[in-house]
Amino acid sequence: MLKNKHDKRSISDNIKLGSLTAFSAGMVNVTSVVIFFSFTSNVTGHYAILAHELSKGNWYQAAIVLAWIFLFFFGNFISNILIINMQGSRKYLGHALPLILEIICLLMVGTYLEYQYAETLQETEALVALMLFAMGLQNGLTASISNSAVKTTHLTGLTTDLGILFSLFTKKIHREDKELTNKAQLLLAILFSYLIGGIFAGLVFLEIQNTVFYIVSAVLGIILIYDYHAIRFPGVLIVEHLYLRRRSKKVEGVQENIDDRRKSA
Repeated sequence: MLKNKHDKRSISDNIKLGSLTAFSAGMVNVTSVVIFFSFTSNVTGHYAILAHELSKGNWYQAAIVLAWIFLFFFGNFISNILIINMQGSRKYLGHALPLILEIICLLMVGTYLEYQYAETLQETEALVALMLFAMGLQNGLTASISNSAVKTTHLTGLTTDLGILFSLFTKKIHREDKELTNKAQLLLAILFSYLIGGIFAGLVFLEIQNTVFYIVSAVLGIILIYDYHAIRFPGVLIVEHLYLRRRSKKVEGVQENIDDRRKSA
């Protein structure tokens, strides 16, 4: 899910990555609404709040919302900086680090809520800021490595794309277009995964409360370990490659001997 980038990615890579990250984003967003009465997987509403606070002259509140928006932006920035600067043998690590940072952020939020949270305004503002940074990291990662095909923390653009696609599917020529049908499958997978994640978080929060953040971290951990063997066991892969290469040469040698015997006969 994380190894390949842009045109080297298959539709299967994108669906698996999109589904798991959308599921986690849905969980995070619903949980933040329940606890903080604030959305944390996107910033569209925060821009409206920023404009409203500025129009009223509430400079402190406006500064807080602006900081939230900046942290979401900064999360996207950090993800792509890591990806574009860690290439070659470090490519997988560059793709994995944004998720590792996201997991750390979410574990910090869950642990603080469990043991330290006193429900003060300042604590709420700081925790929302940390969650927005985490979601920015996730969105930047998925968008960067998929060439913007996978965006999982908000659904506005996705719903727009689905509306356009379904209008195209009213014509048979577009229904038979493999590229368009693959895109529709990906977008629907992201949409339903986000919804299922949100529903799951809403149902289990009353029972497990802040443990939800540990579940989200575990889901993201699945993405990290999915193709972890690519960096954990490089020696095994090299040996396997050499073995297959040597076996291929032996097969070629045997085939040449057979051909020579046939000629001599």
